[in-house]
Amino acid sequence: MAEDSLRIGGITSGLAVVLNDDDRKESSQKNRRISYCDDFGDQSVERTLEHVLDLPYRTINPLTCPVDTNTVRAIIRNDISKSYGKLNNVARHKAGVSTMGDGYGLHKVMIEESSVCGDIRIVKPPLLLESNAMFSSARANACVWKGKWMFEVILETSGIQQLGWVTLSCPFTDHEGVGDADDSYAYDGKRVSKWNKEAEAYGQSWVVGDVIGCCIDLDRDEISFYRNGVSLGVAFDGIRKMVPGLGYYPAISLSQGERCELNFGARPFRHPIKGFLPIQPPPLTNSLAAHLLHCFSRLLDIQCMETSGSSTVDRMRRLKRFVSFEDIFNPVSRAIIGELYVAIDAEAGSAEYIAGGPLLSFIIEVFKLHAPHDYRMLDRVIDILLEFQGSTLIFENIFNAIACCCKTASVVITECPYSGSYPYLALVCHMLRREELMIIWWKSDFEFLFEAFLSQKIPNKQDLRCMMPCVWWPGSSEDISYESSMMLTTTALAEAVDKIEEKHRELCQLVLEFIPPVTPPQSPGSLFRTFLQNLLFKNRGADHNMPPPGVSSNSAIVSLYTVILHFLSEGSSTGGFSGWIKGCGVDVSPDVGFLHRGGQQSFPVALFLKNNPHRVDISRLGGSYSHLSKSHPVSKDEEDEVIRWEEGCMDGEGIKVTHSGRTKPCCCSSYDDFTRTSKNPVRYTAKDSQGHCSSLPERASHGAAECSTGSLNDEIADKPSTSDQSESGFGYRSLQWARIVPRESNMSSAILEEEELLDALLLLYHLGLAPIFKQASSCISHQAQSISLLEETDKQIRERATGEQLKRLKEARTVYREELMDCVRKCAWYRISLCARWKQRGMYATCMWIVQLLLILSKMDSVFIYIPEYYLETLVDCFHVLRKSDPPFVPSAIFINQGLASFVSFIVTHFNDPRISSAELKDLLLQSISVLVQYKESLAALEMNEAATQSLPRALLSAFDNRSWIPVTNILLRLCKGSGFGSSKHGESSTSSVTFQNLLREACIGDEELFSAFLNRLFNTLSWAMTEFSVSIREIQEKYKIMDLQQRKCSVIFDLSCNLARVLEFCTREIPQAFLSGSDMNLRRLVELIVFILNHLMAVADPDFIELTIRRPGQSPEKINRGMILAPLAGIILNLFDTSMNTKDNDIAGIFASMDCPDTVVCGFQYLIEYDWAASFRGDVQLAKLRQLEKISSLLICRTEAHESERKFYEGEVEGDDGTCCICYACDADTRFVPCSHNSCFGCISRHLLNCQRCFFCNATVTKIVPNDMKAA
Repeated sequence: MAEDSLRIGGITSGLAVVLNDDDRKESSQKNRRISYCDDFGDQSVERTLEHVLDLPYRTINPLTCPVDTNTVRAIIRNDISKSYGKLNNVARHKAGVSTMGDGYGLHKVMIEESSVCGDIRIVKPPLLLESNAMFSSARANACVWKGKWMFEVILETSGIQQLGWVTLSCPFTDHEGVGDADDSYAYDGKRVSKWNKEAEAYGQSWVVGDVIGCCIDLDRDEISFYRNGVSLGVAFDGIRKMVPGLGYYPAISLSQGERCELNFGARPFRHPIKGFLPIQPPPLTNSLAAHLLHCFSRLLDIQCMETSGSSTVDRMRRLKRFVSFEDIFNPVSRAIIGELYVAIDAEAGSAEYIAGGPLLSFIIEVFKLHAPHDYRMLDRVIDILLEFQGSTLIFENIFNAIACCCKTASVVITECPYSGSYPYLALVCHMLRREELMIIWWKSDFEFLFEAFLSQKIPNKQDLRCMMPCVWWPGSSEDISYESSMMLTTTALAEAVDKIEEKHRELCQLVLEFIPPVTPPQSPGSLFRTFLQNLLFKNRGADHNMPPPGVSSNSAIVSLYTVILHFLSEGSSTGGFSGWIKGCGVDVSPDVGFLHRGGQQSFPVALFLKNNPHRVDISRLGGSYSHLSKSHPVSKDEEDEVIRWEEGCMDGEGIKVTHSGRTKPCCCSSYDDFTRTSKNPVRYTAKDSQGHCSSLPERASHGAAECSTGSLNDEIADKPSTSDQSESGFGYRSLQWARIVPRESNMSSAILEEEELLDALLLLYHLGLAPIFKQASSCISHQAQSISLLEETDKQIRERATGEQLKRLKEARTVYREELMDCVRKCAWYRISLCARWKQRGMYATCMWIVQLLLILSKMDSVFIYIPEYYLETLVDCFHVLRKSDPPFVPSAIFINQGLASFVSFIVTHFNDPRISSAELKDLLLQSISVLVQYKESLAALEMNEAATQSLPRALLSAFDNRSWIPVTNILLRLCKGSGFGSSKHGESSTSSVTFQNLLREACIGDEELFSAFLNRLFNTLSWAMTEFSVSIREIQEKYKIMDLQQRKCSVIFDLSCNLARVLEFCTREIPQAFLSGSDMNLRRLVELIVFILNHLMAVADPDFIELTIRRPGQSPEKINRGMILAPLAGIILNLFDTSMNTKDNDIAGIFASMDCPDTVVCGFQYLIEYDWAASFRGDVQLAKLRQLEKISSLLICRTEAHESERKFYEGEVEGDDGTCCICYACDADTRFVPCSHNSCFGCISRHLLNCQRCFFCNATVTKIVPNDMKAA
């Protein structure tokens, strides 16, 4: 309020002058309100009322009756309302603004319906708008042509929106909107641009919850924009002058799905700009209402002085200058509020403005923004407000205003920990402890307001710079003081986040406990369940690239997830509603979180099987629900079934880990040394992350006690507190409407179950958390890259920079440093808001609970196919978030030992499960395996996992198809890495697995059909990859320029080709008989592929051009070169020749020599030998192999010459022979197709039939092949 700055310790400055009269004497004129007089003893009431009502001295004549409400109201009407009533005769500001008639009133500024282009939907009257078309535009029904005006836009989404001013001459089309014409000006924070026909860089990026002030100064012909009250600078100057009635209209353009709320002045501005007026003026009675509330505040000041124990007040009491607060509070307060309601009723539409403006400001002043809050005084004020008719409308508008504050409040470092939405949440939580107010909220826009209360504003780059002015990261050269400064800053921010989350939990608990007054009676939790179901239903499809209209704010989804996670993991601090939350017959204890209970677990499969309209659109493992209900219908008995199992999983040593046993999971174990290590959030850095780490003030977690019967809230020290002060000490109001409702048997189905909350938790994570963790992972990677760039630049500056080069390097360093600092801030915020230790603990317990459930249900086909896809997606994502957490949740060895076994068992047995219909989901499981095999610890866990060793090798070979070949190749490469030619350098053998190499060999030998199919796909894929690489190289050569996209394509395809070649090399080493024994088809295809690859590499005239093309910026020439593809080719040749020397199988040299391009084969071998292998490997063993390759080349030359001589000798005899295969021209046509009878050689036909079952001459379907009768004869 305006007088806040004039207050001194809760006393108005005028009163303070009098109370300090001992120190200085002022003239009687300055102290006229309570100056000395002869008969003051008889007029203490009158003088007190004059002080409270801010009236001049002796305005009130001596009272002849006791002070009551009517007396005070009469004084207010005679001495206050009259003076403000004169304002009714004064016209509102009309000069410079014109409002078109709209049927709502002369001064109601709305959207002009005739101006709408596209499809704009009113989400919530009057001006919360959403675009349902690709591009929608609209303007207001008011224009301005002189003066200084503004309107505000509250962003509900943060995509492409163009906000600003237009004239009537500006056209709106499907592609053009605000800012796309001459007299049209807009700001777009998504693209950080201003628009006037063309875009120019301007302003800051905006986020959900930002309040954009759109200001136009027609005295200076300027347009400017403000973000949360902070000027973004003048956007446009020299705009065209307008004439009365033809001015500038407020206007907006929204892309599809974008939402915003406009405020032209119907409500007080969140961030009013000095000198700028709202287009719609405030109500006439607003000034009177503000004065009345100011009087109420003065009344409360007297109580503050009394409770403060001021000696000056005691002296004034002895002098009878003031009566006691309690003597006058009731009549004066009721009179003030009564006249306030009269003022509100006097003008239609004023309730919204007054309730959200002066009244809410007064309530917040009474309550106090920071703890300790004055709950007792707030309750007295609310008691009086509720006494009058019309209070329902007032509190509805108060709740709307508080919700708006929650959405738009920013966290400010100087206000921590009571910053952001905390004070508004604390206020509304206390208010909702009253049954009357809870019912008012429930009957109003309950779900809309609930989402708004749960919303939080996420900071952008500029916000984070204000929140974290000093930045430090491990290894930085910044001032050493920045380290402690950043630690203090991030600690304060973490405390602020904790306070907000605490109030979110309190709010949700109030909703859970509330029993709506309806018939038949509902159980506690029914209202929360309905809200949760509707929110999830509304946000179905929010994870798509083009989300549907009406999705919730992501911050509300995240907040709700956090509340439910805390309840399921940490338990409930109060048992008021916990008895109503049931777990399929399991006794419920508020002291132990659902996810950490030992013993028997249960799950109602009805959550999957029932035709619930809120869940029918959710994709299932087996397909859509509508398809499954027809192809695999379930019975009523199956729907009602409850799955039960004993909780626990096996660790890496075969010991069962349970919450109720001696060996507990790591979520309920204590690692004090590790916890102390990870407490230092700035200094700790994981080996694979160089950035600034969590700055959360983590406390030691004694979670082991949680699995016992002790109180969870007493044991878990790192859990946020539930209040800042005791309830009794500060008048905290207990629940007015809490009551026990008997649980009847027919109500059991309506009781909210913990399993329902768990199901909702997983979907909330999938919709809200998964995208954020993806962004966080990208940000951490970017941070590591930025650190490398900065260090490399510093190195160049130190070593060789001079002159102009030094100047450029310093400029580049400044850019890199700014980018890195922004990245460090963003990563720190992610850790503050997402990675509190209790959250990681809950995520781990969720993973373990879900993976046990999935393993049980995987044995039940009829239920497994109905499981929602998000169960698997959330499980995988959540697991990898914990695996990569920085700082780690628990020591990595413990996490792998206790957390990996069940997870591995599931993914290795289901990544190729035919019951899972989604190829993307199978790829997700495959990618998880691909990640795990990269690290020694997790690879060791795979080797010890029985399910992995039994099923993984065959499943990998089967999964190598057109879609999954890339992740399968990566997995096979990791398992076999280090065993090939030239691969021992750089420690590549460290992640190979001898165990899985042996298992793969056994699988290939034991199932020839499977291996044959795998080998065929491997040949085809490698041939395709090298062809694509050759074509890309040729395109780049023809253009004489390496484009970034083409270079990335070449690099990726080359990497894939190298990986495929390494897998093929492994096959020749471990299963050489597949190429050397029996038919020579596999051997011929292999030889042809080797020659094919060498030919493509030799076709490039400049070998250095290949290496330049495949090497991405920052990659070392020692690691990325032609040797990556040449080494496996050399290894294949050596493997085959080594084996063939001890057997009498197929003649390898003969196969090479029989190729129809002998010169190319010989040149290819020379190309291999002449390559600079010294840079690719080291050691005598590899050099010996290279000498062996030279001997093979000499042998091949001799065999080629002999074969050529033999061919020439028989050339005359063979000429004209019709029995030669017309495909290869090397063998006899000894086999024919049935039924078409076309002839070819057995090798060519067999190879062709691997991929196609049609004749390659006539395309007829082949039923079988038989030896050629003519040849047999």
